[in-house]
Amino acid sequence: MTLVIYLVGWLIFIGGVAWALVSMHVAQHTILIVCVILLGIAVITGATRARNRDRS
Repeated sequence: MTLVIYLVGWLIFIGGVAWALVSMHVAQHTILIVCVILLGIAVITGATRARNRDRS
């Protein structure tokens, strides 16, 4: 459950970044690349944090 909450927060953050990039008229393929990179970072950090909490 902790991982889900963490990833929802990241998805809101990614949505905000994407919205800002759209407002700045950045190309759509660049926005997609940035979102995929941020999503990858979110999954990696979320899994690491959730795994460390489960061990305790």
